[in-house]
Amino acid sequence: MLKWKDFEKVDMRVGTIIEVTDFPAARKPSYKFKIDFGSLGVKKSSAQIISLYKKEDLINRQVIAVVNFPPKQIADFMSEVLILGVLMEKKGEVVLLQPERKVPNGLKIA
Repeated sequence: MLKWKDFEKVDMRVGTIIEVTDFPAARKPSYKFKIDFGSLGVKKSSAQIISLYKKEDLINRQVIAVVNFPPKQIADFMSEVLILGVLMEKKGEVVLLQPERKVPNGLKIA
């Protein structure tokens, strides 16, 4: 079982996607993102969500991400945050987690 103190170490924040590009160097079809986390700045990430989302539909969408993992090299790209989503049973599709209403970027998930 996870202890509460362990959970408190995970820093999840709200950010707004400001740029989405294709990521052809990734092993599985993916997008690269720039996400605005307010006072934390703009961070980069990638996600394998192309089966459910078009690039143009993702711009200005708010998402939830873990912002305190170490950066991870994915092909030729350094991912700085982990975007959170629900893993569906069908072909590993991922549905993005997002706030139910617009909130300021950078707010902490409690």
